[in-house]
Amino acid sequence: MQKSKKTVVIGFVGSTLDQGKKEERWQRWRPTLSLLMHEDLLVDELVLLHDRRSSSLIEHLQKDALQISPHTQIKGHQVNIRDPWDFSDMYGGLYDFVKSYPFDIERNHYFLHITTGTHVAQICWYLLIDAHYLPAKLIQSSPTGKQQPEGEYRIIDLDLSRYAALTQRFEHEQLENWQQLKSNIATKNLNFNQMILEVELVATRSSAPILIMGATGVGKSQLAKQIYALKKEKFHLTGRFIDVNCATLVGDGAMSTLFGHSKGAFTGAVSARTGYLKSADKGILFLDEIGELGLDEQAMLLKVLEDKIFFPVGSDKEVQADFQLIAGTNRDLREEVRAGRFREDLWARLNTWTFFLPSLKERREDIAPNIEFELQRFANVHQRQLRFHSDALEKYLQFAQSHEATWQGNFRDLTASVTRMATLANGERIGLNEVNAEIKRLQNIWNIGEHVEKQYSGLSAILNHQQIAEIDEFDRIQLEGVIEICRKSKSMADAGRRLFAVSRAERQSTNDSDRVKKYLAKFGLTWNVISQ
Repeated sequence: MQKSKKTVVIGFVGSTLDQGKKEERWQRWRPTLSLLMHEDLLVDELVLLHDRRSSSLIEHLQKDALQISPHTQIKGHQVNIRDPWDFSDMYGGLYDFVKSYPFDIERNHYFLHITTGTHVAQICWYLLIDAHYLPAKLIQSSPTGKQQPEGEYRIIDLDLSRYAALTQRFEHEQLENWQQLKSNIATKNLNFNQMILEVELVATRSSAPILIMGATGVGKSQLAKQIYALKKEKFHLTGRFIDVNCATLVGDGAMSTLFGHSKGAFTGAVSARTGYLKSADKGILFLDEIGELGLDEQAMLLKVLEDKIFFPVGSDKEVQADFQLIAGTNRDLREEVRAGRFREDLWARLNTWTFFLPSLKERREDIAPNIEFELQRFANVHQRQLRFHSDALEKYLQFAQSHEATWQGNFRDLTASVTRMATLANGERIGLNEVNAEIKRLQNIWNIGEHVEKQYSGLSAILNHQQIAEIDEFDRIQLEGVIEICRKSKSMADAGRRLFAVSRAERQSTNDSDRVKKYLAKFGLTWNVISQ
């Protein structure tokens, strides 16, 4: 038969309420001894934390406990806490205790008595349990009346998974954070949404550097601003959001712009300058296009990230700056490191959290909700709310989501496109006229016609741009090759023999013409059309 587990209670001795040597002490509530007076709570071991001055009180309580619960073993454990109201001192002392205490969860149930000790001690106990340093449930005792020395107790289980309502609240808050990072845009791209979920966790739990990679216009700066807004709302920081494009930091002024300078540091330095890094103290510094930063500036930045201090240009006085760095780049920094243009140690420091923002072409299903977002943004700026006519929206989406639309500037292109149509629209609706004109404008901007002619010269002679756009890239490449061979062949049978030279030897029926005919029919083509 398995032996039942023992009950062990840990807590501070009540340096004031546990006192008393006169007979009337048995008629009043004493927090430590009250736990031993309940028939439904059998305490096998009571571990009392105390300072050097309370050693005699522990001995007195041991004697009193023999009268009400002789089977309970009371052990004193001296802890050295200089100031019980100082979080650092208290947490350090309790941490040392729990790390050295021989917990045995196979044999014992542990309870932590939180009634005694300072409020700071109670908070530190909570933190230690939440961090899983202490395998205990909380027990709290309290008085109920003058003639009831046993008082009452309650056990508090911190396992939040048992509380569905709280769990739902936490999940709802996380969903709100997720939507905030997306600017409340109802995106449908699974990879993008999963990435934003990870960003939400990092933004609310970490202050380490974040690296956002992606092509120009994918929204790196916007995401950095949303991270700042979320952290500011959660009181994780108190400073400013400083947005710096490193491509503009060139020449001798780059170091001064970032790190500041003292008065007279160089010719023209008629006054001291704070610099962007100090301006971002207690906030977020966003360095866009960090791959453009010079090697000297990279070395200084690394030191600041590691030590939180730096010397402004021309100054021998240290300046402190504690900020979270978010870096953006459209370059592959690994390649930049191999080429010697980017410091490997800084790359390693930035690579704690790296997120790749997909291009608009990789998120075509998100074009529609982003159009709505851009229309609303236009309305907020210009106090003019516009909508599309249904046929105009259908025409624009058909083009925008097709392979013909290259979106070379990503979301910047989309923002500009919607802004143009909204500006030129008469009334409150964007119609076909505005859409058709905008499609032609985008085609000219991207040189789509020339691009398609060059890339799909064989197809463009027999299919229009829309038909080409509706064919998968794999099929286009294959179809180009088939058409090229067909045009070099004397007949459909001759083309079939060339196209199926290997597989035809293994077939009983070698009707190569039929195979070519059926393949071309998949794309609405005939031999006569492609052989002209």
